[in-house]
Amino acid sequence: LSFAIAVAVAVANGQLRLAFVLFLMSAVPDLLDGAVARATQRASSRGAFFDSVADRVSDSLYLFAMAWYFADTRSPHYVLLPMSVLAMAFLVSYQRAKAEALGFYAKGGIMERAERMVLIGTALAIPSTMVVILWLMLGLTLVTSLQRFAKVWVQASANLVPRRRIYVAERWDTWRTQTVEQLRARRLESVERRNARRDARRSRRPFRSGRTSRP
Repeated sequence: LSFAIAVAVAVANGQLRLAFVLFLMSAVPDLLDGAVARATQRASSRGAFFDSVADRVSDSLYLFAMAWYFADTRSPHYVLLPMSVLAMAFLVSYQRAKAEALGFYAKGGIMERAERMVLIGTALAIPSTMVVILWLMLGLTLVTSLQRFAKVWVQASANLVPRRRIYVAERWDTWRTQTVEQLRARRLESVERRNARRDARRSRRPFRSGRTSRP
């Protein structure tokens, strides 16, 4: 994070050569932090969370600094280019985080963070290619977002099939149970009405204690 701040300050001031050197120095701890944590048996979920947040902050610093550099040296409209790259990079990261929270796999793609860092380093080393590289990053990051979206969409669609079958089976069981209960209730009601009519006919008949004699 300290090196990323230094890189951002150097880029914003137009010192791109110095920014490239600092960028290379920032890449060393970024590459080794996970390996060192595992080697020293200090890897943890807290460290993984902090590393992910630090990566997002570093990406923001680099691209915000480029936007500042464009505002000073080029047309203000160029500011939108690194901001668009940053928005797409965050979208790619969000897709992975949301997919994993839902139990899906969303890694991969043509432009992940490692590829973005290589291109940012190239842009700092060769300032004349910065605009072209940012356009390339924007296009490839958009492709990566579509790739991840399609990957998660396929997994989610496959997961819906058994759920639909379960839903249909549950609806069928509910309908069958309700139908059987309604038929039983109607049959019981019919029997009760028939018994009531029979009792009513019996109650209207005259009472005969025995056989009547003819006069």
